[in-house]
Parts: sequence; C-alpha cells; structure tokens
Amino acid sequence: MKTVSVRDLQKHVKSSVDAAQRGKVVITRKGRPAAVLIGVEGEDWESVVLSTSAPFWKLLEKRRNQKTISMQEMKRVLAKLPR
Repeated sequence: MKTVSVRDLQKHVKSSVDAAQRGKVVITRKGRPAAVLIGVEGEDWESVVLSTSAPFWKLLEKRRNQKTISMQEMKRVLAKLPR
C-alpha cells in the first residue's frame, strides 16, 4: 500500500491515481491518515456508486439477516399459486 501526503498528492495527482489502480493509496495530512484513494478504472458507474453507498450496504446487511427459505420450499409455494 502506497502512502502520499496531501502536499505530494497535489504535485503528483496522475501518478497517485495510476498507483491507486494497482492498490490503495493512503493520503496523509500531518503524518496521519486522512483519506484512501482507490482505483476504479474499468468499473461501471453503477458499481462504483453502489460499492460506496452506506445505505445500500445497510440494506444488504438487513436482508442477509432476514429469514430465508430453501429453493425447494419456494417451488412448493409457487406451485400453489393460481396460474
């Protein structure tokens, strides 16, 4: 993982963005972590937006904690529905 200061980031934006495509770049301010630069080149907009959306991840966590049924059970339920 690469580390770059805010001051150096301002001078070397392109090389820092290039480095972020290979791995995370930690941006520091006064020697302490302030942000993380993550490369997303090649990803589509929807993937980028959803992967950084806190409400989306909370919804997923909520859904994963809900009770589920097996595929066999679902087929039985669907078979009983009128056509």
